[in-house]
Amino acid sequence: MAKRALVVEDDTNIAELLRLYLERDDFDVTIASTGAAGITEFERTSPDLVLLDIMLPVMNGWEVCREIRGVSRTPIIMLTAKGETFDKVVGLEMGADDYVVKPFEVKELLARVHAVMRRSGSDAQRRLVFDKLVVDMDSFELLVDGKRVEAPPKEMELLYHLASTPNKVYTRNQLLDEVWGFDYFGDSRTVDVHIKRLREKLENVSDKWSLKTVWGVGYKFELSGA
Repeated sequence: MAKRALVVEDDTNIAELLRLYLERDDFDVTIASTGAAGITEFERTSPDLVLLDIMLPVMNGWEVCREIRGVSRTPIIMLTAKGETFDKVVGLEMGADDYVVKPFEVKELLARVHAVMRRSGSDAQRRLVFDKLVVDMDSFELLVDGKRVEAPPKEMELLYHLASTPNKVYTRNQLLDEVWGFDYFGDSRTVDVHIKRLREKLENVSDKWSLKTVWGVGYKFELSGA
């Protein structure tokens, strides 16, 4: 079965170029030229991937991304002519999976498409259960000691990524690449901030697992006795 892609782009030439290359890559493609139409088409087609322009008329890409993230973890790649660090940070916080600056090479874009599809974990277990902890990426719920705890997209994805491979140590740069997926030129302390916020939510919950700092290296989700 072909994968489904939704392109939300108001530049007709770019939209049709993306359609051409995505169809060659075995995607069924739907195009929307406004943010509102993008949300409507998302609900109608349930795509496997969204390519989303930021500078859309009336309802911009950030608003569309927020709406989608309220109901789905479908991979989203933001498309924009703007390259400021501020935009990248906003995208990270809102849950975008990657960020491509126009003009872009189509082959590079397709490589990023393949990367975010892999990271979306469609072939992986999406629900992790530990003592007093459930990380469910299908329903996008974090349950701590039986209670639902609110966590923004990147905190959920960071915890899921670490807990998927218990006791494996990741460097900050590895986590930025594998969780954020951006060409992120900001400070690697972004990871530290997200770890700190997670620890505040998970502190003293269980003695069977913990988020550990490996000094001089990075972080791991440690199971006791392992």
